[in-house]
Amino acid sequence: MKITGYRSLTTIHNWGRPIGDVNGLVMSGITDVPILLLETDEGVTGVGLGAHADIARVFPAVEGEDPRAVSALYDRMLAHVFKSGHAGATYGAIGAVDMALWDLKAKLADEPLWRTLGARDRFVPGYASGLCMGLDDDALYALYGEWADRGYSSAKLKGGRDIDRDIRRMVGVREVLKRNSPRPAIMFDVNESWSRKQAVRHIAEIEQHIDLTWIEEPVRRWDAEGHALISRASKCAVATGENLTGLDQYLALFTAGAVDVVQAGMVWGITHFNRVATAAHAHNLPVSPVGYNANPIAHAAAAVPNLLTVEVQDWKTPFGLTVDQQIVDGGIVLGDAPGLGIAVDEDLIVNKRQSGQWNVTGGPHVRPARAGLRLVPES
Repeated sequence: MKITGYRSLTTIHNWGRPIGDVNGLVMSGITDVPILLLETDEGVTGVGLGAHADIARVFPAVEGEDPRAVSALYDRMLAHVFKSGHAGATYGAIGAVDMALWDLKAKLADEPLWRTLGARDRFVPGYASGLCMGLDDDALYALYGEWADRGYSSAKLKGGRDIDRDIRRMVGVREVLKRNSPRPAIMFDVNESWSRKQAVRHIAEIEQHIDLTWIEEPVRRWDAEGHALISRASKCAVATGENLTGLDQYLALFTAGAVDVVQAGMVWGITHFNRVATAAHAHNLPVSPVGYNANPIAHAAAAVPNLLTVEVQDWKTPFGLTVDQQIVDGGIVLGDAPGLGIAVDEDLIVNKRQSGQWNVTGGPHVRPARAGLRLVPES
């Protein structure tokens, strides 16, 4: 079997509400979902999800290769872009190809990927994460009430501009989730919007009101010294890592004792997650993949020994995709469909083309000019 080509298309996910974080919002609630389809000479197609603008640059590393050699092909892709580096958009393309390769490998074995990767149980524990910065309080509590209906007792909220508002909302969501647990787990994500001492001050105030499970990305992703300072000053865990593109970028965090919950972005692929999980395990740390459409990395998460929980951002699926999984019982129940269990209706997506707005000017992927430099709360 050989890899012969690829097709690329884009669908949308309609969240049905504004989504975003401290950096910005997508008010329409409609976002793009890029899909990579990896072709073989035997007619089996692999599916990878995530932005892959650099696919033309990465694809020569796998063209003509046997797709079953997934780990070797992952390293071959990294070697192929050696001189100019693999960060950013390039790493996204590598992740999408890697995901499609693992999908192919499991399809050829005629089994779901979680079995191919050695998982014993199809259930993956999760926490609810509504990307909820743009919701008012009533809408926020209604949203997490729906998560509670699905058995969830853990939730992550977005914030970072107004600590009084943030505390009120965390306490409110905790009360909503008490229908499933007397002590729900509450996490808080400020998406790199604080300075070191702001983080220490704000976390101390939060911890007067709530038993915070973790603070996520309190300072810039590369600030190992800052994360270590915050971890030592706080009772809650420090979680970070979703934006790191490559195992090498975690070394400074491990060396400084700067991370308590090791995260990995789902869009960076399965091999990346597996290597990060192994490195975290060697440091006696838990791992938690950060959410994405269709939860593809849940298959790998089911097989690692140090999984803490998986971020689940929505129970709906992108337009034109059918996903063999259930969002119930406080987690993800993976199905038996071969590979990732993602079926793509190309005709439907192409004939009813819709556009998302994830990368709008004021959206969450654009860092505001005053991020980390605010002295007083901002609404």
